[in-house]
Amino acid sequence: MATEERNPKTTHIDQMSTLEMLRVMNEENALVAMAVDRAIPQIAETVDAITAAMENGGRLIYIGAGTSGRLGVLDASECPPTFGLERGRVVGIIAGGERCLTNAAEAEEDSAEKGVSDAQAVGLCDKDVLVGVSASGGAAYVCAALNYAKTVGAKTVSVTCNYQTKMGAIADISIEAVTGAEVVTGSTRLKAGTAQKLILNMLSTAAMIKIGRVRENLMINVRPTNEKLTKRCIAIIKELSGVDDERAAEALKKCNGSIRDALEWLKG
Repeated sequence: MATEERNPKTTHIDQMSTLEMLRVMNEENALVAMAVDRAIPQIAETVDAITAAMENGGRLIYIGAGTSGRLGVLDASECPPTFGLERGRVVGIIAGGERCLTNAAEAEEDSAEKGVSDAQAVGLCDKDVLVGVSASGGAAYVCAALNYAKTVGAKTVSVTCNYQTKMGAIADISIEAVTGAEVVTGSTRLKAGTAQKLILNMLSTAAMIKIGRVRENLMINVRPTNEKLTKRCIAIIKELSGVDDERAAEALKKCNGSIRDALEWLKG
């Protein structure tokens, strides 16, 4: 697997100066975006599948282990505040459960049985899209979940950083962002993890745009839950309506923090 190969550029990284070390790391990081770019057609296909599922009352569900699982949970947790999405419409499942968000438990990825039971526990059904995330593309936990998803009619997607993986062979859509050998051999929290983060950002953000959760490039469903977000809501209302700060703040207050309702209220 490309993710397990030794990187000839960093064979002697332990002997480099700090500047040399950081420069070679950043040079390798620069390759990640190109790897993701090569997978854009499959990412686009997945976005359209997620959009269709969302419009039909389905969910986007990520499942993974270790770094991959944490990235899925992170993306899912950020969708409600960013897009005003109801909680539970984007779900993140990590092998080993919540404790593995902060404590590594590498053996969890080897349990096929848990992959199935965790998918069952969230009520995976034929309206949903299950996105399996694994740098190697061979985690038994994720493979089993994808296989189970197919039995209930859910759309399946694999996000990996190797070619021709077990997950890719199972999934309806295979996203392969092949980032190559890591700076530290086998440490896929580095380039592979960055590629996965970029891809998950694309999947959720593009799907939310397509279902109308963004107007122009503004987060019209964000809620004023703190001072920073209140200022952002006021700024968005101003931008889209042309009113001043005072009028925008009044509209936001009158409409219980809803930007959409505030814009309609201002139309009078």
